Amino acid sequence: MGASLAAAYERCRALHRQHGRTYYLATRLLPSWKRRHVHALYGFTRYADEIVDRMGGATPAERAAELAAWSAEFLRGLRGGHTDDPLLPAVLHTIRVFDIDLEDFRKFLDSMAMDLTVTSYETYDDLLGYMEGSAAVIGTMMLPILESSDRAAAREPARQLGLAFQLTNFIRDVAEDLERGRVYLPQRDLEAFGVTRADLERALASGSSTPKIKSLIRYFVSRARAHYALAAPGIAMLAPGSQGCIRAAYRLYGMILDEVEAQGYDVFAGRATVPKWRRLAVALSCILARPAQAPAGHIPAQRDTGAALADLRGTAA
Repeated sequence: MGASLAAAYERCRALHRQHGRTYYLATRLLPSWKRRHVHALYGFTRYADEIVDRMGGATPAERAAELAAWSAEFLRGLRGGHTDDPLLPAVLHTIRVFDIDLEDFRKFLDSMAMDLTVTSYETYDDLLGYMEGSAAVIGTMMLPILESSDRAAAREPARQLGLAFQLTNFIRDVAEDLERGRVYLPQRDLEAFGVTRADLERALASGSSTPKIKSLIRYFVSRARAHYALAAPGIAMLAPGSQGCIRAAYRLYGMILDEVEAQGYDVFAGRATVPKWRRLAVALSCILARPAQAPAGHIPAQRDTGAALADLRGTAA
């Protein structure tokens, strides 16, 4: 591996370690040869997110131009062109090694562009349309690396796990997203619980949720758990060497929901985090677990698909 390619993989690993502590810990359970490829995918998605969210005082138009330029650089690389980008060689190499579906990357970049102009969603279906590119495709990008004896069957659980992780982040980060001018929880669900955007802004200012906001968050926790339940069967479909990683990620992200519950669903009181000792204990238990063992613990993985779908289709009322 050339020096520039090795440096790109290291850049992705550093981004993963800095910004994705939960997922980074889970990847430590993968065979060493797979880890750099997972870091590459994380680095790609994280850097795009950095452009959208953290370009200092850049205007939306400036961020859109930067995202478009970086996307064009990525496309040139896919066509075999040279790139001086410090990160892209790693993801381009990973795509070639595993023949990852390029449509997933197009959907992802489209969703990142949406974040520059869309600040709210009317319905849960609308939000799912966004999350298809921002989250579900990340699950399917990962499948060739994780390996599965039946990739077609594993595809939908992988999508659902991406959705579960994303919705967990939205629940935990309501305050942080609001500071960026975004509300991911759909408008119709806010209305069903008698919550307005102004209510959320007042809760942000005071650092405390109202009972109505807590009820709204409780409802979305149940929706996230329904996605986890739909994802659970996919873990046993993965190669034995990959199961520990995804089992750990599944449990660790689910524990974020536990922390939200423990603080009374008050997501404005503080960011829900899982203590380091608990994260390490989960990682150890996943190392010791036998392959194909269903994930245990905090997520209702034993629930049947019909019940989970009923939760997702249910109304807030």
